[in-house]
Amino acid sequence: MRLRLPEERPTEPPIGYKIARAALSQDGSRAGFLGVSLGAALPYGVLDDAGCAYGRRHRPPSRRCDCGFHCLHRRAEAAALTCVGEHRGALLLEVAVLGRYIRFERGMRYARQRVRTATVGPCRCGRPATGLADAGWGRPGWRVVEPVCAVCAGQRATVSFADFAGRAGAGLKLCAGPAEETGAAAPGRTVPELAAEAALLQARLDWFQSELARLGDKDA
Repeated sequence: MRLRLPEERPTEPPIGYKIARAALSQDGSRAGFLGVSLGAALPYGVLDDAGCAYGRRHRPPSRRCDCGFHCLHRRAEAAALTCVGEHRGALLLEVAVLGRYIRFERGMRYARQRVRTATVGPCRCGRPATGLADAGWGRPGWRVVEPVCAVCAGQRATVSFADFAGRAGAGLKLCAGPAEETGAAAPGRTVPELAAEAALLQARLDWFQSELARLGDKDA
């Protein structure tokens, strides 16, 4: 006789944590997320149902497959995954687990989820991010965006946190995480860092003035 684990009947949806890349649709009207493992090819929305990544015709999560959404129980474990090089631009998501799920020691695999909050990490330079800019890659119909600071954004089109959350819909909350969790540089700058930032700002100001002069010559 095979023993079965007891079924859970929670009064409220379980909460879990995961990381994902932020993405914008080709026309920019929608925002969503790309997973970092099996689900990396299938963008999902704030409120979405899981599908089988292998195209099999069964309802996730199947015990004979590893399909479905995945999350961890502990926020700190999910945040630690952003230390991996290829995950540096990922956001930390807090999700409500909906529908059927299978519980494991460290996390859950489940059929449906709602992304409640998305925490943005620092820019690749270490400064706190102020927006999301094109990361230079994506999936068919979707462009991945990554956290950037005002200096590193340069001339790239940047989407604010509030704008991304509005395009994602379904009550998503997007915010910058604390420095101790995201690894952002501590407050305060050295003299060489401030000099470098001043040089970048001066270069952008010179470009702006040259563009104004060029437009002025056209109008003359």
